[in-house]
Amino acid sequence: MLQGYSKDQPEGFHNRIERVALIGAGGHMGSHIAEALLKTRKHVVKVISRPNSTSKMPFGAHVERIEYGDSDDSEIVQALEGQQALIITMSVAAPRDIISKLIRAAAKAGVSYILPNWYGHDPAAEKLCKDTFLADIKTRICTEIESLGVSSYILLACGFWYEFSLGGGPDRYGFDFKNRSVVVFDGGNTAINTSTWPQCGRAIASLMSLKVLPEDENDRSVTLLQFHNRPVYISSFRLTQWDMFKSIKRVTGTKDADWTITHESSAERYASAKDSILQGDHHAFVKFLYSRTFYPNGGGDFESTHGLHNGVLGLPGEDLDAYTSVAISMGENEEVVDDDVRRRVIHVLNE
Repeated sequence: MLQGYSKDQPEGFHNRIERVALIGAGGHMGSHIAEALLKTRKHVVKVISRPNSTSKMPFGAHVERIEYGDSDDSEIVQALEGQQALIITMSVAAPRDIISKLIRAAAKAGVSYILPNWYGHDPAAEKLCKDTFLADIKTRICTEIESLGVSSYILLACGFWYEFSLGGGPDRYGFDFKNRSVVVFDGGNTAINTSTWPQCGRAIASLMSLKVLPEDENDRSVTLLQFHNRPVYISSFRLTQWDMFKSIKRVTGTKDADWTITHESSAERYASAKDSILQGDHHAFVKFLYSRTFYPNGGGDFESTHGLHNGVLGLPGEDLDAYTSVAISMGENEEVVDDDVRRRVIHVLNE
């Protein structure tokens, strides 16, 4: 675990992350992270993939195919040796002990930084994490990394993915594009932070491009050390449902009269969905998760609480209507389904 100043490190020390290992590069999040890392031309990216994976691998990355879920961790430890950072972007349906295996392997290999499959909720919003069944997972991951005493963790607080959530049907951001209907929660005025997949990828690439340590006691520049065992807060947009709806109407050329608008309480939606989940209906998890995040002052607006690191990471502003258009297309073509999110609740409840 690196500490102190760059000037005091052993001979041969390079004050930046040059070698990054990525697990899950074939997924939505992983592919954008890989693309952004490679675009910087500052990193050698090693993609670790299973031998039978059919996912398209990013051009320019070094691909190593191993069975990293085995009880024998020698292969994954060997693959991680010499890597300075490990980024995990796995399916939420992955075996529940796989993240722990990867964390332990990273420690054995001497990996300094781990981004451990946390891309979404503000990890400091304890009530929100507890109410959405994520608090224990976060605590277990962070505690294990700290207890091994080798790596530092960094958690990306980015909110829900915008295009995925807006296009995913009424149980997410309330919109149904095929039927032109919207369910408005609590009057539609609760603001939450939400991020696009490309913005998340850029944030992680920028983070990995920071100096690791300050050069000396006079160096006040932003370094990776400042994010040691902490969240990084980024966002594409801070929006209410009405903000989203205005963008949708601009993109589609529609007006209120073209839509069926209904109103519901986020608390009632959450409570009803939670009851359904506990009775075995895993389909209710999407509504459960999103309804709780739309509680007024419920933790979904982390920008107002913590501020954002967009500026220090050099993240660009984004065109809301452009990403709304992407979401609408995904929704109309049913490209965003609930299967992976349903597997998430099965995974969580089995923990």
